[in-house]
Amino acid sequence: MAACLRSRRGAHIGRGLADRHACRADHRIIWPFVLVLSVLAVGCASAPLDQVGSLQSYDELKPSDGWLARSLMRVSKDDVLAAKTVRIIPTGFSQPAAGKSTLTPAQRSLVINAVDRTLCSGLSQRFQVVALTEPADLTVHAMVTHATPTNALAVGVSKVASTAVSVALPEMHVPVPRLPIGLGSLSLEAEAVGDNGKQAAAMIWGRGANALLDSGRVAREGDAYDLAAKFGHDFSKLLVTGKTPFGTLPSLPTRDEMRAMVGREPKYPACKAFGKSPGLVGFVGDRMGLPPAWTDRGAAVRTD
Repeated sequence: MAACLRSRRGAHIGRGLADRHACRADHRIIWPFVLVLSVLAVGCASAPLDQVGSLQSYDELKPSDGWLARSLMRVSKDDVLAAKTVRIIPTGFSQPAAGKSTLTPAQRSLVINAVDRTLCSGLSQRFQVVALTEPADLTVHAMVTHATPTNALAVGVSKVASTAVSVALPEMHVPVPRLPIGLGSLSLEAEAVGDNGKQAAAMIWGRGANALLDSGRVAREGDAYDLAAKFGHDFSKLLVTGKTPFGTLPSLPTRDEMRAMVGREPKYPACKAFGKSPGLVGFVGDRMGLPPAWTDRGAAVRTD
């Protein structure tokens, strides 16, 4: 197909600039096929909403799903919005998840630290994040309940195919979906407990990688690592707003999120325990499909 398109492009050039409309016609003919192939290639990994007993209570949890994420949640809006300070207990893998996972301890460490770092950045929008040794209005804790590894070989093949299409058709910007094979997934449960010892908010969350929207990394922990940040964003938004993070249009990044995106020091010293965001280096690494360990130094200090 690429060879046919190149020959057509050469024929148009040979006829001169007057035949640009023919090129555009070719594009209109090709795009429906591209879209059909994209739809056929799209896959999405499933993520269970397991309960592992790390929450104080599972009562009153109600479904609240996003476009790709599934969740059960509850929130006491008044209690959450009245809070001013928050502390974060480092995320861990539950015993069932750790027992079933084939990720190495180092890979799991990158995943859970991505949860904590994103939580700290997101919560900094409204809360003062304090150290574990300091009193706080809310104490947040998350636990990984399920993690499916990524098929790194399939991601590598997808990256090669995407590069080949870009080289063959540089002027068309054809999106090449990722192979829907070996997509990773991640599930967590998390809660925020008030200084009175009562649960103020809780969420059970699960999401699988999507072949069209998640480009993937050539690493077994690649999808879980990327999904960890998505969970951190969703749960922190629940606490910042006091309502479900789903069902609204995406918002522009806040100043604190921009600081994290470019790899600057976090707003509060307590967040330094989770290390600096990879910033622009991490963004480029993500686009290239590099393993997280190549761009992310992980936690500066772990207390768990």
